Amino acid sequence: MHKSVQDILDMKKRGEKISVITGYDYTLASLCDKAGIDIMLVGDSAGMVMLGYDNTIPVTVEQMCLFTEAVSRARQNSLLVADLPFMSYQVNIDEAIRNSGRLIKSGADAVKLEGGTVMAETIRSIIDVGIPVMGHIGLQPQTTMLSQGYRVQGKTKDTAMKLIQDAKELEEAGVFGIVLEMVSKEVAEIISETVAIPTIGIGSGGGCNGQ
Repeated sequence: MHKSVQDILDMKKRGEKISVITGYDYTLASLCDKAGIDIMLVGDSAGMVMLGYDNTIPVTVEQMCLFTEAVSRARQNSLLVADLPFMSYQVNIDEAIRNSGRLIKSGADAVKLEGGTVMAETIRSIIDVGIPVMGHIGLQPQTTMLSQGYRVQGKTKDTAMKLIQDAKELEEAGVFGIVLEMVSKEVAEIISETVAIPTIGIGSGGGCNGQ
């Protein structure tokens, strides 16, 4: 029996570190699963790693379903989370639910989407139909080429407070965990101590609940 969302929540309560790795294919996923990885993320970074795109923006739901199916055939033990690609959830809530369902049918246990407070209503709607959601704040690769740029987030008081508020609102919306990407170490520690759900750091220091 593979790990459940509740298992991941319980790991934070017990103070256990959570291991997360990105995988896109059957072979790598098999090795990672056997190694005892807690969460396997089918990331839309597959666009660059597997398909040769310059960024994640061109990735389609169909492509994410294909990668998710491959990883799901390999996993026996890990929780499987799949990324909702760019513009698969931002247009309207109906599309967000429909595309989340497609990833679940492809073998995912949960979906991940980018955005803070602005995505709270969408997240609630996806969860309301029974699909677990993981949040993602800080550097957001789907839109960083359009706005933020590749830099550490939360270095000023205003941006730090915004990230902390985003994390609180994502928790209230019902996410079971939050990815903090390139968030300043200090802000990541505050968020990890403030919310009851696990934080997964990508370049955000050692104070997160998982890496």
